[in-house]
Amino acid sequence: MARITGARKIHSMDTSVRAQTSPANAAVARRLREAAELLEQQRASPFRINAYRRAATTLETLHEDLRELAARQEPEALEALPGIGRGIAAAIREMLATGGWNQLERLRGSADPAALFTIVPGIGPVLARRIHDELGVESLEALESMAYDGSLEAVSGIGARRLQSLRVNLAAALDRTGLRRRQAASKRPLVADILAIDADYRRQAAAGTLRRITPKRFNPKRETWLPIMHAQRGAWHFTALYSNTGRAHELGRSRDWVVIYYYDDDHVEDQATVVTETFGALKGLRVVRGREPECGDYYGASGRSAAPLPHASRHS
Repeated sequence: MARITGARKIHSMDTSVRAQTSPANAAVARRLREAAELLEQQRASPFRINAYRRAATTLETLHEDLRELAARQEPEALEALPGIGRGIAAAIREMLATGGWNQLERLRGSADPAALFTIVPGIGPVLARRIHDELGVESLEALESMAYDGSLEAVSGIGARRLQSLRVNLAAALDRTGLRRRQAASKRPLVADILAIDADYRRQAAAGTLRRITPKRFNPKRETWLPIMHAQRGAWHFTALYSNTGRAHELGRSRDWVVIYYYDDDHVEDQATVVTETFGALKGLRVVRGREPECGDYYGASGRSAAPLPHASRHS
């Protein structure tokens, strides 16, 4: 009986503490706990799962409103909280700035990066959808890069004048929301690691050993078909899924294109798309889009005609 009473007392104290939490803190904490639950179901790293839960507990017992902390424009204000590292702090800033969290949406199977693009003046829902489906881009930073490398101007409806305006508005949006991760462009996983994750993902997806999620887009029958894999190689954490974009479905490549999201403990975060090359010297090989020369170096001059299947990575 004493144990039951004690449990009730603890629950009562916990409820009292959470009642003092601001609505913003509680909302962010709920998302962190949901991400932890989904990661646990998808057999992700226990370290990652526990990190989200510790952070949620911190926010549930924090008396200061997160919005006030973020408004101070002090880069270390969030990181100074117990259990809040750079990665989770960046996620919190994204939630406060946009009302959503792309990583959680990916775990849910309901990611809609196009909605994020509409916070940029000059990009409405129709153009946002066209940009996402044609370019496969999923972050404001990646979109900003494409505004300078010639990719964005190839999208119908974006002329020279509009492109210049979007460059200015993208820079302002990234700075205003705090979503810009000032990182060295050279800091990214090796092509060999990305291709190893790709091979492991496709092997396990074909074998039916991966957990599956139910994507909301391009899935009218609400089928649970999209395999998801979490893995780690060295300092890099990866999440791999087949591409579920309009372009991939249109070309019949939704089970060939693999989108691999990655981040490290310093929260250098980005994504890569791996496809089977259809022409040129790398035809028939798996290549990382945008890093074809490195893939050529990786495969070497051996004249091999099929992508190798590297050893299995340690799954989280």
